[in-house]
Amino acid sequence: MQFLMRLRPSNLIIAAALPFIVYLFAFSADYRLSLRAILGVEHGSSAAFLGFLVLAVAFATGLGTVLFSRASSRRRRLATACVVLNLVAAVLVATTDLVQPYASSIVANAVDPFTSKLIVQGVTPRQLTGDAEALVHGYTSAFVWTYLALTIIALALFFLGGLHGKARYTSRMTLSVINGLGLVIILFIAPMVFAAGVATTIRAAVAAYILAALLGLIWVGLLKLQYSVRAELAFVVLTALLACAAAWFLFQPREGYTLVGAFTGKVAVVSGTPSGMIGAVRFGQFPGAPEDELPLRTFKGPAEAIQALVTKADVSAALLPATAVPADLPVQWRTEALNDRDKAAGITLAVLAIVLGLLTFGGHIHHRHPLSIGSEFIIDTIRGIPMLVIVLYVGLPLAGAMKDATQGIFDPPNLARGIAAMALAYSAYLAEIFRSGINVIPRGQIEAARSLGLNGWKTARFVVLPQAFRIIIPPLGNELIAILKDTSLLSILSIRDVTQRMREFQSASFLPFAPYNSAAIFYILLTLAAASLVNSFERKYDFKHR
Repeated sequence: MQFLMRLRPSNLIIAAALPFIVYLFAFSADYRLSLRAILGVEHGSSAAFLGFLVLAVAFATGLGTVLFSRASSRRRRLATACVVLNLVAAVLVATTDLVQPYASSIVANAVDPFTSKLIVQGVTPRQLTGDAEALVHGYTSAFVWTYLALTIIALALFFLGGLHGKARYTSRMTLSVINGLGLVIILFIAPMVFAAGVATTIRAAVAAYILAALLGLIWVGLLKLQYSVRAELAFVVLTALLACAAAWFLFQPREGYTLVGAFTGKVAVVSGTPSGMIGAVRFGQFPGAPEDELPLRTFKGPAEAIQALVTKADVSAALLPATAVPADLPVQWRTEALNDRDKAAGITLAVLAIVLGLLTFGGHIHHRHPLSIGSEFIIDTIRGIPMLVIVLYVGLPLAGAMKDATQGIFDPPNLARGIAAMALAYSAYLAEIFRSGINVIPRGQIEAARSLGLNGWKTARFVVLPQAFRIIIPPLGNELIAILKDTSLLSILSIRDVTQRMREFQSASFLPFAPYNSAAIFYILLTLAAASLVNSFERKYDFKHR
């Protein structure tokens, strides 16, 4: 009865409905297949799951050994149990081949299936070639035996009675780094063939939440900056420098271009021609242009364009640099334009100069730091844009523009784009939560901390943030639940999370209700688990009612 009383009422209702849910997924083929597809359980993944489970136990108990060793005597028994389980799991992964299928699946699903020579082409699920399998087996064996040796040495040094100082600290750090890093890799980085859909959803939500919290703290920190004449002068100088740099780029010498030929066929365009000029030719935005849109064809250089103009029947005109135009071709239009590189750099710097100038002007009027004005503008602006618009904007045009600006060097995958978009969107809401929690702390406590010699960072670290965190746990938990649900919007970027896999399975099976019901039940269970986790944190840090 006490266990039932400790359950949240919503969880109690789900617990009552749990037998029916289990029956539904156990005896209905449609729901069983739907759940398997939505969670991302691929064929032949049971062997990989066993290796993952053993590694997860090894890393978790190794980390638990360090965490519980400093606790009370009751929890030190947990540390002893963690030591035993850690040693058993480490021996299992080193002396058996349990981890080998899991390691092979990680490598097979991490490489590019179209270009990599490590996997067998055209085989689903992905399989490593014989040579790649042997190579992975060798590296995995070396890793697990090294892990076992380091674990035994670190545990021996850690629990050796009378050993203190540097050696004990080194052993503690070794256990923490190896097991913590391993746990992060297998939970949040390595591909999971046995739960690819749910892994994508949870990883995206956790990564976006952490990044949003960091960004929110940055926005709040900028909001708290105090006005100073030195900062205002620095921003005035920076604005002037950006304006000068923008003018330098925008007033570079123009390049001359000439449109030659007739408009009976396609217009040849040379690579590197300013995009604005190409648009003007395509849509007839020049004197004497025809009313219809002109078809274009791109060539590598002027020589190729001129050759096509002479030899190809479908090319009747060409837009060429003025220095490369033959003298015997009829001229339709002459113009000059700035190249795209200087134009983009100039416009970018000009926009930055205008923004910094407005921030400086607003800070001068309201006697605030310019970055504080900027942070307030970011928070208000982001909260006014729908989440789907932010995901689409960051994931498609913004990422594409950054890829073009860096010549393809910066080209993050769709999942990273979606995480960045959600983190940016939720950072505004988390910033307001942080700000409200910090404003509750009495000013006298901050002044007392300063009088004791604490600087701004130490005051925030030891006085303000610990108290504010206890206050804002409920709204922070609410944002965690919201971001778990909003990961479904990432399916618009073709990210194969739970929602995207549901859509794919429904399109392939034509089942009307089973995929949607399965996804809804999964999201309910996931959000209730997150709510229970937040509730446990709230009870742990609620000192007023103890």
